[in-house]
Amino acid sequence: MEDVKIFRALILGELERGQNQYQALCFISRLNRNEIIPSESMARLRQKNPQAIRLAEERRGLEQLTMSAAVNLTQAWQLSSHIHNMCSEAREAIYTREADVKHWLDKGVDGSIFEVLPQTTEVPSFQACHSTKDLWQPCLCTYSLRLEWYPCLLKYCRSRDTTGRGSNYKCGIKSCSKGYHFTYYVPQKQLCLWDEET
Repeated sequence: MEDVKIFRALILGELERGQNQYQALCFISRLNRNEIIPSESMARLRQKNPQAIRLAEERRGLEQLTMSAAVNLTQAWQLSSHIHNMCSEAREAIYTREADVKHWLDKGVDGSIFEVLPQTTEVPSFQACHSTKDLWQPCLCTYSLRLEWYPCLLKYCRSRDTTGRGSNYKCGIKSCSKGYHFTYYVPQKQLCLWDEET
């Protein structure tokens, strides 16, 4: 299966509150063709100054994603061989969206790979974790991240040949930054301590 987007987050735990050293999360969704430059172009990317801190040319908006299903790590190879390597530490916390599940089922992926989480979209019967007092209560967790720099588009320049005819050619890569806001069910607030009101 191609066109799978994987986000992995490692969150340092609060040891004094009984958490592990860190918590791993994985968010998996469909990669649309126009989101990133083709992999052949990516392979030709050469960074002249790897120490430079680069700023994106275009700042894209925030994408809100409701992750309403869990992905079974042992079956995840059906979606992408990279999921096992990237998400093995997040074994119990690999999430995806209902719309993506439908797309992958239509493509022939076995339905046993997915587990639908308690309903979070239609009528939210769970409170947001930041407004839930009890640490052992189920709630809706949110995790936000921003990709500060990624190659999003190819740049084309125009040239003229000796007869004056114009043509376009690839002459560089445009960079973007983009934010993501994931909402997903957790069986207890203890798994979502960063989502607290400060």
